Amino acid sequence: MRDAIEPPAAPELTGDDLATWAAVATVLEWLPAALDANLQRDAQLTHFEYGVLYALYRAPEGTLRMSTLAGYANSTLSRLSRAASRLESKGWVHRTPDPADGRYTLAVLTERGYGKVRQATPGHERTVRRLVLDPLTASQTRQLREIGHRIMRAVRDEDGWAPPPGPAPSP
Repeated sequence: MRDAIEPPAAPELTGDDLATWAAVATVLEWLPAALDANLQRDAQLTHFEYGVLYALYRAPEGTLRMSTLAGYANSTLSRLSRAASRLESKGWVHRTPDPADGRYTLAVLTERGYGKVRQATPGHERTVRRLVLDPLTASQTRQLREIGHRIMRAVRDEDGWAPPPGPAPSP
């Protein structure tokens, strides 16, 4: 049996590197729970569900292919389908075959869904400002955006969801 060649050990995280990673790892754990708690209390939505509704809200005609929406949400189609079923049961979304290509399914934001996003967004934005933006200076906010983009590019060679330019469409 051949001896397996072990890759060289990565340098241990210490000092500033360890402190930086500890801060980032803590934010990754604490922030989603805080966002979920506020959205659940104020709008009976998870952060994931809100993200799905908001992406549809900002999409042309409130419509996206499920596969595109799954990419934006960093979700499997199975997880997204379960969330879409919950949103459909509340009348906020409906799914329909894509008339341009029946192999795809479209998620469409309903009038009630537009209303839900408009109802949930002010509280969510207050929470985002309080937890993320307000503690930072304008310069730190720009730095955080650039840092976020650099880390996203290191994780995946693709762009995440970004809002289209201009104001959100009216229903």
